[in-house]
Amino acid sequence: MRSKFDEQLLELNKEMIEMGNKIILSIKNAIEALVARDENMAKAIMESDAEVDHLQKKIEGICFNLLIQQQPVARDLRTVTAAMKMVTDMERIGDHAADISEMTILMGQNSQIDKFEHISQMATETMIMLNHSIEAYVEKNVIKAKEVIEHDDIVDDLFVEAKKDVIELILNSPSEGEGATDILMIAKYFERIGDHATNIAEWVIYSLKQKEDEDEV
Repeated sequence: MRSKFDEQLLELNKEMIEMGNKIILSIKNAIEALVARDENMAKAIMESDAEVDHLQKKIEGICFNLLIQQQPVARDLRTVTAAMKMVTDMERIGDHAADISEMTILMGQNSQIDKFEHISQMATETMIMLNHSIEAYVEKNVIKAKEVIEHDDIVDDLFVEAKKDVIELILNSPSEGEGATDILMIAKYFERIGDHATNIAEWVIYSLKQKEDEDEV
């Protein structure tokens, strides 16, 4: 029975890593499409969101099987519970990649995104958080997970600055107000990606907490 459970845990881990890599690539491509104003790439990202949704359902199915059929012990229960929570945040990150891509298409070649330095910085910092949150899961690294959580303050501060930039643009050039609000939406998506990366990191810590407690005994 235990060997079967361990096989399913390995399968769960494999699928989680695949989904993590998928959303990292989606966000990376969404940023590239946004900067390059590449509508074809943006459309491809939106279409690929279905793959992320499929992985979410597959992982949730594995988790339910582990919970219902295998009756996991406490440590395993933490692992499965955390995976179910993390996969929800991963799916939302995939949605935000599609959201950013949709805004890229809506703004078209008239986008002024390259004028907003703080949004460019937000894109960079959220990618760091996302990469490290997935690495923390793969490596079972509590220290790296805690660093992700601390890093969220940087993204939040950049979001505040991005809002100031948008307000200044609207005040100085009222005719560009609609485009400015589109850019603010993109900043909000990056801020939310940072929040979801933080959630993933927190669930990594939760899943490893019992092991930490046992190591301290």
